Amino acid sequence: MAFIDGGVANEKTNEEGTYDPIVVLELFTSQGCSSCPSADALLNKVKKQYTDNVFALSYHVDYWNYIGWEDPFSKSQYAKKQRQYNIKFRNRSNYTPQLVVNGQEHFVGSSSSNMYNKISAYSKKKALNGVAVSEINTSSKTVNFNYHVLGDRSNKELKAVLVLDERTTAVKRGENRNRTLTNSNIVVAEQFFSLKDKEGKASITIPNIITEGEKIQLMVFVEDDQYNITGAVKHKLVR
Repeated sequence: MAFIDGGVANEKTNEEGTYDPIVVLELFTSQGCSSCPSADALLNKVKKQYTDNVFALSYHVDYWNYIGWEDPFSKSQYAKKQRQYNIKFRNRSNYTPQLVVNGQEHFVGSSSSNMYNKISAYSKKKALNGVAVSEINTSSKTVNFNYHVLGDRSNKELKAVLVLDERTTAVKRGENRNRTLTNSNIVVAEQFFSLKDKEGKASITIPNIITEGEKIQLMVFVEDDQYNITGAVKHKLVR
């Protein structure tokens, strides 16, 4: 695996001690859901339009698998993560496609107007934490890195995520049978770390689903105990 490029986000502070704005878009989706391809396409579109402060993530849930198509990227832990959000939002149940912004609010992920309105709104809000990663060391199995967090760390933890840039799948069964779907920024690994100290070392395992030559990104977030995302940074990699 080789390092392509990357930058340190949120290092600049204003006089009030807050950090550069971040917009974290977490889409809960499934290849087995007929309403999801339009949301997948919208996420891919904004990912390409906003390359700096927007963090696009696609979490594939597993509760559509029973219909006949097992989404290869789906995990039960992502459905659990979605449920934690919906408990917070007092939403009655999980649904797809659901888009969560900075862990703070949600809307139907295929809504273009909501997407662009929220990107605009959150792009004007300063983040509560700054995050920097350095000394990224990658192998065929792991990504190792150092992190440094600025700002208040009370009741917060560090979240490292690996996302696959893009994958096209020919769906044979289920609601999207006989369709070829393109998914982008697919979450393939997620791991949490304590933020007792403002800096430290961390590593995340690269799953076997990632093949040689595929583009992936390391995204590192600061998240509080209410699932609000308060800081973020990303780096591009290739396996």
